[in-house]
Amino acid sequence: MRGDANEHSTASRAVEPDDGDAIIEFDRVTKSFGDTAVLHGIDLAVRRGEFLTIVGRSGCGKTTLLKMVNALEYPDSGRVLVNGEEVKESNRVELRRSIGYVIQSVGLFPNMTVGRNVAYVPRLTRAWSKEQERDEVARLLTTVGLEPAIAPRYPNELSGGQRQRVGIARALAAKPLIMLMDEPFGAVDEITRRSLQDELLNLQRRLGLTILLVTHDIREALKLGDRVLVMEGGRIAQLGTPDELVSYPADAFVEELIGG
Repeated sequence: MRGDANEHSTASRAVEPDDGDAIIEFDRVTKSFGDTAVLHGIDLAVRRGEFLTIVGRSGCGKTTLLKMVNALEYPDSGRVLVNGEEVKESNRVELRRSIGYVIQSVGLFPNMTVGRNVAYVPRLTRAWSKEQERDEVARLLTTVGLEPAIAPRYPNELSGGQRQRVGIARALAAKPLIMLMDEPFGAVDEITRRSLQDELLNLQRRLGLTILLVTHDIREALKLGDRVLVMEGGRIAQLGTPDELVSYPADAFVEELIGG
């Protein structure tokens, strides 16, 4: 069992990674929607190649935190940096093309085949021949555990688990270093969910991806995360390894979450 009870953060400041290896940084980030404060002075650094899971109740700010990484939301104060560059000053189109984004509803284009969906982002930036596109789509489908033969099919011909895998393949097509995932497995059955979790862990380790995954499921957060960020009321309730959270919950809320 790693860690000590005194090491754990119970505020909105998280321990910085060593050796300058942070790929994503939140620097005193605040955010409100109207009169509702959503984030309160968040300080957080995400290590390159880390799998960070973010868990908390609805409305705690976890999805807003995720959206700030690819400029879907901007902080009211503070800074969000990706690869050392402030998101607010970045080219939004280029930033989003460099970050994979997977959501629960998948968001596949229903009028496009699986192959066209997977190749959508690369088609915007690369001049592929038909043979190159076919080969790259086949490689990506194989990477996420699908048969390349499904490439000519349409999303409505697939199961929920297959559509989710296609969504991950599409996110990987731009060869991102960062993947953002918002409740990606919430709409599939438990057996498929476990299979997708295992597949994602294998992908992350094999490709060296930095992944931020939002979930409401503490079991999923503990299974997937190198570290788990627990949020409550727009603040960091605790940040630590799964072992640390289980052994040394920071407060009654985290203890109840883990116990549940």
